[in-house]
Amino acid sequence: MNGVNGASDASGVTGGGPIRVLVVEDDPVAADAHVMYVGRVPGFVPVGKAHTGAEARRILDRTAVDLLLLDLHLPDVHGLQFARSLRAAGHQADVIAVTSARDLTVVREGVSLGVVQYVLKPFTFATLRDRLVRYAEFRGAAGEASGQDEVDRALAALRAPSPAALPKGLSGPTLERVTVALREAEEGLTAAGVAEGVGISRITARRYLEHLVEAGRAERAPVYGQVGRPELVYRWGRVGGRRG
Repeated sequence: MNGVNGASDASGVTGGGPIRVLVVEDDPVAADAHVMYVGRVPGFVPVGKAHTGAEARRILDRTAVDLLLLDLHLPDVHGLQFARSLRAAGHQADVIAVTSARDLTVVREGVSLGVVQYVLKPFTFATLRDRLVRYAEFRGAAGEASGQDEVDRALAALRAPSPAALPKGLSGPTLERVTVALREAEEGLTAAGVAEGVGISRITARRYLEHLVEAGRAERAPVYGQVGRPELVYRWGRVGGRRG
């Protein structure tokens, strides 16, 4: 059995503190990599790993888990069947499915079982980090929505940018890098700062930043220095509201 640390309330989901993640993956090398990835994302903590559904169930019965990073093709059970059994037993942890399968029927079935994201193998750390941060933003939404737009924004947090929906000249991979850079900058970034961090021109960086602002994913504000024109600083988060 793998070493597992966590609270004793095995069926509950934390309201505050780090989001506790159980990695369920039959490939030992991949499992170790996924645990390492989760541990590198601020606000998330891996509480264990399991290579089979049975092993995962034993961990869940004694350890509080908020989120499963779940391989759908386990040696003893299909991931969706496992998720269904967890719901029947009262476990409320959400699920990010990790799979090489591209069957959209499986995707639809997973929605009703608490699968909030799908990550297709093979994936990079940046891809998983983006999905985890989006999940944290969705999970952190609280209080009463002021209207339909706010509900839509909360749900949109789970969706990755779609390259097909981007304006001409913008690419999905570059948008993901700009998004990650902005999320990690607590004090915000200028277009020049994004350009330097991502490796693109300042003009290109500003186009991506303005796209995020127009999409309601970021906000901008002028910062006045001692002399000269004010500089625009971009920050991740809702316009006029709490940051995710």
